[in-house]
Amino acid sequence: MLTYWEHPFFYAFGFTNFTKTSMHLESENLTEALLLLADGRLFRGKAIGAIGTCSGELCFNTAMTGYQELYTDPSYFGQILINTSAHIGNYGAYAMDNESDRPKIAGLVVKNYAELFSRHIAKESLDAYFKRHNVVGIAEVDTRELVRHIRSKGAMNAIISSQITDVKELEKKLNEVPGMEGLELASKVSTKTPYFVGDENASLRVAVVDLGVKRSILKHLSARDCYLKVFPAQTVFSEIMAWQPDGIFMSNGPGDPAATDYAVKTTRKVLSEELPFFGICLGHQILARAVEVSTFKMHHGHRGGNHPVINMESGKAEITTQNHGFAVSEEALLRRNEEIRLTHRNLNDGSVEGIRLIGKPAFSVQYHPEASPGPHDSHYLFDDFIQLIRKHKTK
Repeated sequence: MLTYWEHPFFYAFGFTNFTKTSMHLESENLTEALLLLADGRLFRGKAIGAIGTCSGELCFNTAMTGYQELYTDPSYFGQILINTSAHIGNYGAYAMDNESDRPKIAGLVVKNYAELFSRHIAKESLDAYFKRHNVVGIAEVDTRELVRHIRSKGAMNAIISSQITDVKELEKKLNEVPGMEGLELASKVSTKTPYFVGDENASLRVAVVDLGVKRSILKHLSARDCYLKVFPAQTVFSEIMAWQPDGIFMSNGPGDPAATDYAVKTTRKVLSEELPFFGICLGHQILARAVEVSTFKMHHGHRGGNHPVINMESGKAEITTQNHGFAVSEEALLRRNEEIRLTHRNLNDGSVEGIRLIGKPAFSVQYHPEASPGPHDSHYLFDDFIQLIRKHKTK
């Protein structure tokens, strides 16, 4: 009987790189790696990517596809990512899948790691990609057990090392790693100089405040007849307005919104001028804080591609992509219900997923409507933003 990797199906569809060894690591030839959690839990596995040591907040993502989009999302800066999908690396690395210029994760934890890949358009393996960008990771970890531990105990710092075998030394290094709460990270991943995206003859001009923006977001906006100027995170309001934009977009990004005061200050000036405003993820939290609604650190966050959200204005549910460890306080929101409307709610835990200001052209969502690689239920939010800008221009 043919084994699955010898079956003609794989050759008929061009999966000619698949071999028996491509489905799993050759364990006996790999360096041992350690994963130590802040609560003392220790996992042993095999090194992947670059040999070295990395640390950060440990979190998990439940998406079944799109691993490269996750790794290059700037919102993951400072975090070690666990993929709950059992097989990672089996379709290689492809430049068009990048959401930024390079991987932004601090490190990676997986179960099964493919040495070879099947996708003919990919130019290199995921492992080669990681080594080229000096990303440290660990494989052959029981990720199901690890995720259950995080779901129970909450997000915590961790350290991965394929060069230090002394657990006591790892403990010492891990104790020096700052917690995510209180960290300002958006300026670390933001562009250093402004740049343009789209057709300069487009009918609309949108200023993008880059707190860690994903390329897919810029593609969605530019595809809707918008010429974009992307500004560094800490750009002052007067400099943004000197370009005379028709609307302001506040992007996703990493870190604690409570530590991102400069973006809150900019947003307050946008609101005072009554310019159309749209925020995603961190941009959503910034809008809330700009109108005196607090945010808080979640137990373990929302990260995945199948989170159900109800649009409370239309009554329709949508399946969404999410990546956040902070959220807007509904208790604080309800105290401002004459000024702010709750527009979207998470159907799993009831948390705030979207808001709209009453009497001002500003709204935001916690999740990712660009949803690269999917699902695409929430693309309409970009259309809503464009309609808001055109209505404002008409007035």
